[in-house]
Amino acid sequence: MNSASKIILGIDPGTVIMGYAVLSVKGNEIKLLHMNVLKLTAQKDTYQKLEIIFSKVSELIKNYNPNMFAIEAPFYGKNVQSMLKLGRAQGVAIAAAMQAALPVTEYSPKKIKQSITGNGNSTKEQVYKMLQQIIKLEEVPHFFDATDALAVALCHHYASGTIVSAQQKSFKGWKEFIANNPGRLINNQ
Repeated sequence: MNSASKIILGIDPGTVIMGYAVLSVKGNEIKLLHMNVLKLTAQKDTYQKLEIIFSKVSELIKNYNPNMFAIEAPFYGKNVQSMLKLGRAQGVAIAAAMQAALPVTEYSPKKIKQSITGNGNSTKEQVYKMLQQIIKLEEVPHFFDATDALAVALCHHYASGTIVSAQQKSFKGWKEFIANNPGRLINNQ
């Protein structure tokens, strides 16, 4: 894993509810700094919603100073209008990140689920349960949009680093690995 410190802002875009999460990674330690949702249900005007999204993402960048930005890509559903609205919300969030000179990475919903649970067809509940194990989440979210944003950030961490460092020695088999890593052996007797 990269030993450099990373702060990743993850966004699950939406024009009704936008999830966001800020994740800190230092060495092997993954820590949730902040996670919540932006509710836009009170706003009727589409353009006001987009302005609020831009302002919120800009505020998160200012407050947490992330060095990476990851966002879920819109996917085609049954309603083309919904997809267009989602694409606008995503575009505004990306514009805020680009204005702050953050590198932007986009992940498909399937890729995010695959990286967190091992199954690209997982439910939001399954993703949340796995995040609970990985990050030791104690709070139950009111909206899974927040944990979806956390999944985006964690997916980006996994995609931007490697589990085994390039400097580490490769092993010819399990026997050699165990001989060189006796502290990693778990005895279940």
